[in-house]
Amino acid sequence: MAGHSKWANIQHRKGRQDAKRGKLFSKLSKEITIASKIGGGDPDMNPRLRLAVANAKAQSMPKDNIERAIAKGAGGGVEDYEDIRYEGFGPGGVGVIVEVSTDNKNRAASEVRTAFSKNGGNLGETGSVAFMFDQVGEVRYGPEIGDEDKVLEAAIDAGAEDVQSDEDGHVIYCAREDLNEVATALEAVFGEAQSTKIIWRPQNSIDLDGEKAVTLFKMLEQLEDSDDVQNVYANFDVSDEEMAKLDA
Repeated sequence: MAGHSKWANIQHRKGRQDAKRGKLFSKLSKEITIASKIGGGDPDMNPRLRLAVANAKAQSMPKDNIERAIAKGAGGGVEDYEDIRYEGFGPGGVGVIVEVSTDNKNRAASEVRTAFSKNGGNLGETGSVAFMFDQVGEVRYGPEIGDEDKVLEAAIDAGAEDVQSDEDGHVIYCAREDLNEVATALEAVFGEAQSTKIIWRPQNSIDLDGEKAVTLFKMLEQLEDSDDVQNVYANFDVSDEEMAKLDA
């Protein structure tokens, strides 16, 4: 997601990511707890938990926090969370997928609907947007692991399908069912990844600029600020020139 990734990098450079670190840890902990409750507290026997723990470690979540979240889920004394996917359209006709884990479906639906309606978007039916995306495995590394050729060679050897590299790092894509195998092979070469997850990857992107880009970013931030929202995906792209204006 070229546009989405660029916006995330700008947020990081401006320090916004640090300001939201507490919320990030909260969402990571919730995913660990849910995964542990559903599939048990052993990451070796629970693929969802294994991914959740790996992503928490990549974000430097303290070991004690991770262990408490696992114990909380494995103990069974937590709320029943429901995984829900919302689909809709943002400014400029951009397709947006919102993944939610919530113990209150009505609250989550209201917050998602409000984010769309207040920013020129509208929710659609299930399937109205997903067909424009592919669900794939994604492994992210920073630029320090090497140049594009080195990463591409390792990715091919690991069984990956595609690599995208730029100044901010490397993104390796694979079939969703191959994610654990590919991630393990890459870790043997490059060490622990920044993130390892199953994502919705756009088949094509819609170019945005000006006010539409600004409004879409407001909508994405409002969605990501919701405690119930775990992931947001959108099929947009914004030029480097336009991003420079927004970053000013």
